[in-house]
Amino acid sequence: MANSKKRRKAVVFSIIGLVVAALTVGAIVKKREVVVTVQTEKIGRRNLTEIVVANGKIQPVVQVKISPEVSGEIIELPVKEGQSVKKGDLILKIKPDFYIANRNQAQASYEASVAGKTTGEANLRKAEAEFKRAQGLFRQKLVSASAFDEIQASYDVAQAQLNGAEHQVEMARASLASADESLAKTTIVAPLTGTISKLNSQLGERVLGTIQNVGTEIMTVADLNEMEARVDIGEMDVVLISPGQTARLEVDAFKNRKFSGIVTEIANSSTTSGLTGMMQNNNQQEATKFSVKIRIKEKESFRPGMSVTAEIETRYRTNALAVPIASVTTRLPKGTAGSHGAGTNGPAPGSPITNPVAVKTNSISASVTNLAKGDKTKEAAKPIEVVFVLEGDRVKMVPVKIGISDDTHWEIMEGLKEGQEVVSGGYRAISRDLDDGKKIRKGVVASEIAADNERKGNE
Repeated sequence: MANSKKRRKAVVFSIIGLVVAALTVGAIVKKREVVVTVQTEKIGRRNLTEIVVANGKIQPVVQVKISPEVSGEIIELPVKEGQSVKKGDLILKIKPDFYIANRNQAQASYEASVAGKTTGEANLRKAEAEFKRAQGLFRQKLVSASAFDEIQASYDVAQAQLNGAEHQVEMARASLASADESLAKTTIVAPLTGTISKLNSQLGERVLGTIQNVGTEIMTVADLNEMEARVDIGEMDVVLISPGQTARLEVDAFKNRKFSGIVTEIANSSTTSGLTGMMQNNNQQEATKFSVKIRIKEKESFRPGMSVTAEIETRYRTNALAVPIASVTTRLPKGTAGSHGAGTNGPAPGSPITNPVAVKTNSISASVTNLAKGDKTKEAAKPIEVVFVLEGDRVKMVPVKIGISDDTHWEIMEGLKEGQEVVSGGYRAISRDLDDGKKIRKGVVASEIAADNERKGNE
């Protein structure tokens, strides 16, 4: 019995000991500082070229849409799509019968008005002669005043009739000229030397003229020797664009080739993109875009409507102090509630880096979206751009002032010096885990390797 009680006490004390030991080990592990594995890079100087990327279509610099000014049936269409034409070549003829009849009618009216003018001139001469005779007789008091007044009135009427006949002649002449012009417009010639890039109508089809209607767009004549890229650029980037800037163009139809171009024109008015009806129903604002024209230097067999991606060089820096795009993130200023720990923005832990430009956008520009939600407490303390600089086995959070950027690096205008070593990866460490004074160790982050391999595989 005594042995049984001793065994129970031994078991109880053993369990208590194990629990105490477990709690002690847990406390030690909990107090152990977490070391963040990072990648680093030394700050250096490099040339930076800021690029604005936009998509659009290839179009001829000069193209003319052909719509008839008169309506009728197409009786001649001696061209086909893709055919080359010279300026002045016949490309379309509309049935002229109706306009010939109108011209003949206008000719007859004109000739009748001329005859009426001749009659008016004869009547005026006769009335003038009678008026002069009546004047002499009236002075000699051989004609009564009433008779003289009647003769004078007849002279005035004859003169007015002649003036009216002259106006009728002018009206008839104008009608005849209009009829001649309408008849001439039934024949359409090429306005420039080029190619029939688009043909919408067929022989025998009836078309509407543009005199009183919108008109039928029959064909498009374009000069394919001079082509340009017409791209849409957002309002935030269009202020960086100016005529004369150079651009690199990638046309989907010409793989593994790049073409050069020069910005020639920037639209003054914006265009909107997106589904208008859906935007209105959801009370969303449409994206504001501006059309930019880029003249292509190379001569190639481009076709109107080909898809193109343009990279426009906007600003350039020589020998600029630069850090990798991934090195720059945002934090609330020190001493602000919520400034400790993770960054103010960034993707979920472990999210792979899919695009350096996307990293830049997520890590810096997303704070603007957070502020736009109307949180007044955050407006008082806006996030600032920071870089983590190595100091031994720890990092120091340094506020920086950034300038322009290219695809891989930010220009640092204030806050850093050449030769300093900064954290350049991984993305989770920079955007979430790191903070001022955090202990780190250099290495390659496995998740970053996997993400990089996946990205290369997709490319």
